[in-house]
Amino acid sequence: MDSLEPDQIDALKKAFDSFDTENQGFITADTVATILRMMGVKISDKNLAEVIAETDEDGSGQLEFEEFVDLSSKFLIEEDEEALKAELREAFRIYDKEGQGFITTDVLKEILTEIDNKLTPEDLDGIIEEVDEDGSGTLDFDEFMEMMSG
Repeated sequence: MDSLEPDQIDALKKAFDSFDTENQGFITADTVATILRMMGVKISDKNLAEVIAETDEDGSGQLEFEEFVDLSSKFLIEEDEEALKAELREAFRIYDKEGQGFITTDVLKEILTEIDNKLTPEDLDGIIEEVDEDGSGTLDFDEFMEMMSG
């Protein structure tokens, strides 16, 4: 539960409670599928069964709230990663004005200076040295994304 925001946990609790109509403290695997689809998660029955099997620690076919949150967090975190990747792709596209599929290390220095104007030229050189492993003077999107997302 540590990886989710309080409002995400609240939303999951509401969904869980609305399907646990008899207040039994658990929901069935079928119900989990319904909730995830309502949340916009696209998952095959086979993948869902695998994820439920990983999460349903006692193998009962019933998920208690904590198990449901663990399962749901896998999908919510993946969506956040996809959103981050989309944002970074858009930022990369803006700086890759020619559409060449890379940015120069000089452009990267400009980006880093905009993000943190306290970086010294030595700091910038150190960062560039670290991310431009092949010394080409350019970064492709994967290198850029790895640097920006840690």
